[in-house]
Amino acid sequence: MSYTLIITEKPKSAQKIAEALADGKPIKKGAKGVYYYEITHGDKDIIVGSSVGHLFGIAEKTKKGMKYPVFDVEWQPLYEINKGAAFSKKYYDMLKKLSKNADVFVISTDFDVEGSVIGMNIIRFICKQKDAYRMKFSTLTKPELINAFENASPNLDWGQAVAGETRHQLDFIYGVNLSRALTSSIKKAGLFKILSIGRVQGPTLKIVVEKEKEISAFKPVPFWQLEITGNVKNGVITALHKTDKFWKKDEAGKIYKKVKGKNGEVSEVKKQEFQQKAPTPFDLTTLQTEAYRCFGISPKITLSVAQDLYTSGLISYPRTSSQQLPPAIEYEKILKQLQKNSDYKDLCSELLKKKLQPNNGKKTDPAHPAIYPTGVSGKALKELNQKIYDIIARRFMATFAEAAIRETMTITIEVEEENFVSAGTRTKYEGWHKYYGPYVKLKEEELPEVKKGESFKQKKLDLQEKETKPPARYTPASIIKELEKRNLGTKATRAEVIDTLYRRDYVVDKALTATDLGIKTVETLEKYVPRVVDEELTKHFEEEMEEIRQKKKEEEVVLKEAENLLTEILGKFKKKEMDIGKNLFEATKASEEKLNTIGKCMSCEGILMMKRGKFGKFIACSKYPDCKVTFKLPSNGLIKNTEEICDDCKHPKIMVIKKRKKPQIVCINLDCPTKVIESDKENTKCEKCKEGTIVIRKSVYGQFLACDNFPKCRNILKTEKKDDDKS
Repeated sequence: MSYTLIITEKPKSAQKIAEALADGKPIKKGAKGVYYYEITHGDKDIIVGSSVGHLFGIAEKTKKGMKYPVFDVEWQPLYEINKGAAFSKKYYDMLKKLSKNADVFVISTDFDVEGSVIGMNIIRFICKQKDAYRMKFSTLTKPELINAFENASPNLDWGQAVAGETRHQLDFIYGVNLSRALTSSIKKAGLFKILSIGRVQGPTLKIVVEKEKEISAFKPVPFWQLEITGNVKNGVITALHKTDKFWKKDEAGKIYKKVKGKNGEVSEVKKQEFQQKAPTPFDLTTLQTEAYRCFGISPKITLSVAQDLYTSGLISYPRTSSQQLPPAIEYEKILKQLQKNSDYKDLCSELLKKKLQPNNGKKTDPAHPAIYPTGVSGKALKELNQKIYDIIARRFMATFAEAAIRETMTITIEVEEENFVSAGTRTKYEGWHKYYGPYVKLKEEELPEVKKGESFKQKKLDLQEKETKPPARYTPASIIKELEKRNLGTKATRAEVIDTLYRRDYVVDKALTATDLGIKTVETLEKYVPRVVDEELTKHFEEEMEEIRQKKKEEEVVLKEAENLLTEILGKFKKKEMDIGKNLFEATKASEEKLNTIGKCMSCEGILMMKRGKFGKFIACSKYPDCKVTFKLPSNGLIKNTEEICDDCKHPKIMVIKKRKKPQIVCINLDCPTKVIESDKENTKCEKCKEGTIVIRKSVYGQFLACDNFPKCRNILKTEKKDDDKS
C-alpha cells in the first residue's frame, strides 16, 4: 500500500495536522512515546509522522580531539554526535520506516530557516528523496492547514534551506576552531577550562564589554538643582528652576538666597495635546522586550513559551520579523473567536463596530505575518503561558484601536524674577490604552488647574546636590534589540547567544555585567586576532546568507571564503598562542574567584568560597584545613553571591536560580531562626509507607518534615515556620 507521508517538526504539530486534515478521526499508532497518525483526506491515504526538531547536526568527518583547524565537516545523525539527543533516534527510526512505502512526501516543518533545514535533511538522508512538496502556514488552525496541504508547493524552499545549511556550517567551523584555539591557549598556560567564541558570540561580547568600559571610565559630574514647592488656589505645585542643572554651586546658591521665603505668581500656563498612535503588531523582538519589561521574563523563555502557544494552536508562528497583519488572516473572524473569552468580550465587541485597520509597522518577513492570537480557545494555561498569551491578545486588539490623546500642561512660576517650571502629562482619551490594559505603563501627572497671575505661596525651597549617572547596562531584552539593529544573529538565535555568554562566565547579573574574563577575552582577541570580534565581518556573512536565500550566491563560494579567512586568523592565533593563554589564565582565575566568593567566614578571618566536590557543590572556608566550616548547597540550580547578609543570623545569603522558576534568595545557615519549624508531627509514624518515622530534616531552604525511610519513601509534610521566612 502506498500513501502520502507528511513530516512535521514536532509531535504536537503532527497531531494538529492529522486532526485538521482527517475526514474522520485520526488513527494513532506507534510505541514508546513515539507516534504517527493514519488518516484519509478525500481520496488520499495519508500518514503524518513527526521529527523532534533537528535530527541531524554538523560534525567533523574525522575526529581530531582538540586539534584545529577543522573544515572537513558533514551532517550526521544527532543521536550519534550528541549523547543528550539520544531520544531523537526513535524519531529517526520511525520516519525511516514510514518512508519506505510512501510515494508522495510533504514537508510541513516550520516555514523558517531552521524548519527548512530540518525538512531538507529528513528528505535527503532518511527518505532518500531529491525533493518534496512543501506546506506553508503561520498557524496550526484547521482552515489554514487544509489550505496549506491542498496548495502545497511542489518543491522544497531550497533558497531558505541552503541558506540555513550554510549558517550551520559557518557557525560550526567558526565555533569549533576558535573555541579550540582559545581552550588550547589557556591549557598551554597551565589551566584547563572550556572557553568558547563564535561568529556572533564574539561581536556580541565586544558590545557588552564596550558598554562595561564606558561605565568604568565614567566620572560623575556634580550639579545642583533648585526645587520650589508652594500653594496655589487648587492645590500644591512643585517646580524646578528653568535652568534645570547648575554646574556651579555658587550660581545656584545666589538664586537660593534671592528666592528663599519669597512668594510669587503664575506667569504662564501652556496646554498641549498630542496623539499617541496605537502600537504596531508584535514581531519576535518586540514581544521579547515587552515580556521582559512587563513581567521580567527572559527572551529565551519568552520564545520557548511562544513556541508552545503556537504548537497548541493558540497563536501564529512566533519566529517572525514582521510587524504587519495582512487582511488574509481575517481580523473580524479572530475577534469574534476572542469574544468568546470573558476577559476580552467587551473589548472585542467595541472593535467589531469599527472598520478594522491595524496600525502596521515597517518591518516585514517574507515567510510569516506579525504574531497574533488565532482566537482558538484552549485549556487553562500555565501562569507563564497565560501571561504571554494575554499580552499577545491585547496587543492584537490594541493595534486596531484609535490613537490615545494625551495632554501636557506646563506651568511657569515667577518668584523674584526667577522662573520655575512644572510639567505634567495626563491621558484625556484612552484610545488603545483601554485594549492594552495593564501593559500601558505611563505616568499620569496631573497638575492643579491654575490661571495666569494667580498667587503662589512658597512652602519650601530645596538646593539639591546631585551628580550625573553612568550609562545603563544592557538587559537581556535590550541587548537583543541592539543585535537586531546591528544585524547580528537571527531572531531565532539571539537569545541563545546571550545565554551562552552567561554559561561561559563572560557576563553575570540581570543587567549584563561583563566579568574580568569577558573583558580580558575581548581585549586579548582585539590585540592578537581582532577579526574574531569584528562586527562588520559578521554582518558581511549575514548579507551573503541572505543572497544565498535569494539564490544570488552559491553556498560553496561563501564557505570557501570563510575557510580562507579562518585559516588566516588561526595562523596568527597559533603564533601567539602562549601570550593569549597567559592573558586569559590570569583573567580566568580572578573571575572564578570573584564568582565563587560568598562572604566572610563566621568563625575565622577566612573567606567562604563555593567549591565542587565528589557529592556536588558546597561552601567552605578558604582557611581549610585550619577552619573546617562548611555549608550545604542545593544539588541543582545555579548559585550566585548576593552580597546580602541575613538580618537574623548574620550569615551571607545566596541566590538559587532554577529552570523556569523565580530566583530565590536564601540564607546559607541551615539553623537560621527564620528556617526553624514547630510541629507536633515529629517522631510520628509515616502515614504513607507505614514503616518510617517523621523526622526534621534540613536544606538550604529551611527545615522540613519528612519520612526517615528516604529514598524508599519520599513523603514530605507541609510545615509552618516560627516566623515568616524573610529570605
